[in-house]
Amino acid sequence: MNDDTVSYHVVIIGIVFTFWAGLVSSCWAQSDAVSPDARAILKRGTIEAGGTVGYWEEFLFPSEAHSSSRRAILVMPRIGVVVTDAIAAGVLSGNLEVLLEPVYGRFKNTFTGHAAGASLVAKYNLLSFGRWVPFWDVGVGVLWTDLAPRIAEDSSQVNFALETGPGIRYYATARMALTLGLRYHHISNAGIGERNLGLDAVLSYAGVSWIVSH
Repeated sequence: MNDDTVSYHVVIIGIVFTFWAGLVSSCWAQSDAVSPDARAILKRGTIEAGGTVGYWEEFLFPSEAHSSSRRAILVMPRIGVVVTDAIAAGVLSGNLEVLLEPVYGRFKNTFTGHAAGASLVAKYNLLSFGRWVPFWDVGVGVLWTDLAPRIAEDSSQVNFALETGPGIRYYATARMALTLGLRYHHISNAGIGERNLGLDAVLSYAGVSWIVSH
């Protein structure tokens, strides 16, 4: 078994352990947290911390002609704060949360590459579904990667990341939630390098978070 196979197995074990830890936490919850409601949990000033693990896979738009064989595993701890009161909009009622999301990634195709950086993410939480919280987020960030200048799409090790997509959180207790999400993820150097085709990818992720302060 090579190092790459071992690494992917470790990631899978990590994801399973994350969900296991969340389920164990829910079993320890007090009786008053049996039926949590998002409106009572995600109020203005609420601070939430946790992390996700994601699978990143490159794709090409129809106008692009280069190859798309890169894949990566991303580890993304995060901390966020709800910055608005609930906005009344019927079934779309919700509030805005801002998160700081550091990221580490390990890329693989014909060679191994690494990336590290952080993004600022704005998330709109829908609050009309009890313990279920659908959301949409948008993030921008700075990323260092040693993929460049070895790849044709990019010649700069300093890059910028743009990301957006839907997700859903399930509050198993009033203080712990499981998260699933999907993002469009773009990496490019914004023209500061000689080559700037950029990398476009689909990022699926899963994780767990805890309320640390109301």
